[in-house]
Amino acid sequence: MNYIQYSAVKIIVSGRVQGVGYRYFIARFAEDLGITGYARNMFNGDVEITAEGRREFLDALIEKAGQGPNGARVNTCKVEWLDFKKKYDKFEIL
Repeated sequence: MNYIQYSAVKIIVSGRVQGVGYRYFIARFAEDLGITGYARNMFNGDVEITAEGRREFLDALIEKAGQGPNGARVNTCKVEWLDFKKKYDKFEIL
């Protein structure tokens, strides 16, 4: 029996992640994997990513978030796993 596990995650990314296309980079990757949620800039210069989807795809998103696009410099990714609640219909940039 194949059991697909769904989950949710909140990732706070710090470093040079604003003004470098970081949210668009994450959104494209998330959409390709069918992940829903959002990415938004925070006032302190970090980016918050909240995402729901298959656990293995969220693991890939976390890895991608730690890399970022060309021009970005990721210092830290704080990851908090959440309960899956199917809150989102698509992945948005806020």
